[in-house]
Amino acid sequence: MLVDYTDGIVSVTTLKKNSARLVRMAKESGQPIVITQNGKATAVLQDVESFQRLRDALLLLKFVAKGDQELRAGRGVEHDVVASRLGKRHRSQNRA
Repeated sequence: MLVDYTDGIVSVTTLKKNSARLVRMAKESGQPIVITQNGKATAVLQDVESFQRLRDALLLLKFVAKGDQELRAGRGVEHDVVASRLGKRHRSQNRA
């Protein structure tokens, strides 16, 4: 495990009794809070901004992995070809 979340672990019972405080803590700290039920981790409470950053990072990683697969399959395009295509597109947009 890369990150130790032991400081941010609460039971479902604690969540029920202190939901507003825990939501505020998650929002202010930007750290997820692990919710346990019967002693086992079952859910995560996380602020929306951190959740969105995580989703964005995963999407970017997915694109990188897809690009890597394309390159390994021999479907890559040389840098100077891409730069040339982008330059042509940029110049044609500036004329319009």
